[in-house]
Amino acid sequence: MTTVRTRKSADERKAEIVDVAIRLAGDIGPDRITTERIAKEVGISQPGIFRHFPTKGDIWWAVAQRISAMMGKKVGASEKEETIPAGKLRKLVLGHLGFLEKTPAIHAILFSRELHSENEKLRAFFAALMASRQRHFAKLIEAEIASGRFRQTLDADDAAYLILALIQGLVMRWSLNARGFDLVAEGKRLLDLQLDSFK
Repeated sequence: MTTVRTRKSADERKAEIVDVAIRLAGDIGPDRITTERIAKEVGISQPGIFRHFPTKGDIWWAVAQRISAMMGKKVGASEKEETIPAGKLRKLVLGHLGFLEKTPAIHAILFSRELHSENEKLRAFFAALMASRQRHFAKLIEAEIASGRFRQTLDADDAAYLILALIQGLVMRWSLNARGFDLVAEGKRLLDLQLDSFK
């Protein structure tokens, strides 16, 4: 019996290349990924990669777009369950940590040399994504200040930056500890301490 191989469409192949790049970023680190390694994992030739993505930078740009879409969909949905702004903020942060725990490649990509020194477009994209997240946090904190649940002297922008720093520092510690603890549970404990300090 012969197996019939179905040819993948260009869109399917591009999505596969992006999926493999994200997986490899988590497994071996973004800086060690080559188009040759991606081609081997996908099961096509290296020139086949370049037919879909003319440069390696184009692959990273597609990875950034995919990560942004995934974060928006999975993390954003979590806050809809809450009506109180602080509850939304809590759900948003824990949803973000849960997403990072399931997709460790994102942390590796965000702190890679590829992002910080070799790809200005990618660095600017993630900086804008982080700034958008900070503004959203600040808006929720402002609503809690207006409600009287957070103190009037609290600066919403600074408080939002503290929460972003909590996420980044916690994920870095989790990564350095070989992902050896429950990221969401530790995040919940520290976030509750942080939110209590805002009251």
